[in-house]
Amino acid sequence: IEHDYRELKHALGLDHFEGRSYTGWHRHVTLTVLAQAFCTLLRLDPKADAPA
Repeated sequence: IEHDYRELKHALGLDHFEGRSYTGWHRHVTLTVLAQAFCTLLRLDPKADAPA
């Protein structure tokens, strides 16, 4: 859980939102979590090539 939170915050920009509306914040968090899920699926795929 700590690794995922660190990845969300530092690598994917969860803490970069500076808007004022709930709608904007909700969109930002939704897209960030989707990006993190995509990264996790790529990391767990046994057929994927390892990064060089």
